Amino acid sequence: MKHQQSSMYVDLQQYQLHLRRLIPLQQSLSPILFLHGAIENGRIFYSHSGKGLACFLADQGYIGYCADFAGRGLSQPQLVTGFDQNQHQVITRDIPALIDFVYQQHQQPLTIIAHSWGGVLLAASLSRFPELISKVRAKIYFGTKRVISVQSLERKIKIDWVWNRLAPWLGKQYGYVPARQWRLGADNESTAFLSDTIRWIKGEPFADITDGFDYARAGQQTLWPPIWHFAAVKDTLLGHPADVQHFIQETGQQQSKYTLLGRAQGHLQDYDHISMLTHPSASEDHFMQINKWLVNLGN
Repeated sequence: MKHQQSSMYVDLQQYQLHLRRLIPLQQSLSPILFLHGAIENGRIFYSHSGKGLACFLADQGYIGYCADFAGRGLSQPQLVTGFDQNQHQVITRDIPALIDFVYQQHQQPLTIIAHSWGGVLLAASLSRFPELISKVRAKIYFGTKRVISVQSLERKIKIDWVWNRLAPWLGKQYGYVPARQWRLGADNESTAFLSDTIRWIKGEPFADITDGFDYARAGQQTLWPPIWHFAAVKDTLLGHPADVQHFIQETGQQQSKYTLLGRAQGHLQDYDHISMLTHPSASEDHFMQINKWLVNLGN
């Protein structure tokens, strides 16, 4: 491992957002902020033993900041204490605070890498606050979709029954969604946040659930920085390639780079929604391509 890891916190008074900072041992290139998706935390991007995309890029010289959204991971307080959070809070407060914090640390634009639903929230936040884009040099999305249009048995089980029915019921019983305990995901989830995601996943307009801000319209008017979208051949539901492409169109990101990860496309594995970030082959595959792309953008 060619980097060191430590924890730091962004204090937002009522709660503190945890960041896992990865500092290269030698050269230090531009900073990268990592944003996880629903029922996840920042560990999707790193491990203490040096595995994951954030660790790979840190070993190439990039300074990484893996965020835990409020109540998740090592952020305080935990959801189990009764702390709750909706999408509006993440979009209008947490993501802007994280971008500003990392920017202030280095006084240079940062790259933002998001997985799944984290990319939806990121696009919403930047389209709502276009003044933040001057602080962003590039964006990379993995399996990011807003609407799930796929109709299949997998969808009926995982989305219609588990996400739309079981998870809200659990939220009422526990005061939060105990996804870890029920093996629904890597981390627990806020009931308010869950409720917001359900409405968007079903296809309601890309507008703020709380105040009605039109993210779709704002996205079409946004001058986006360079963007790279990844989808995976075996991602048959949570980031289906067709839904990823629909999200690109909906948010006015048609100029973005798009890559489908699979053996038929010349990659080492047929990746899925999680393995595109966690498979051992990734570091010899698209992780290296990402590093080259970032180098070509300029350090």
